Amino acid sequence: MAVPKRKMSRSNTRHRRAQWKATTPQLVAVTIDGSVHRVPQHLVKAYERGFILPEG
Repeated sequence: MAVPKRKMSRSNTRHRRAQWKATTPQLVAVTIDGSVHRVPQHLVKAYERGFILPEG
């Protein structure tokens, strides 16, 4: 694990943290067992292969 060599200022730490923004996942319509479900795009293959079962 990387370890900083010196202390980072409070201003730089907060500025760095402020750059991270959470975004909502892109939902894709997938047909499973004849019904359409909206699932996150990065999980489409798992739903299609049956590794994850849709709720409801």
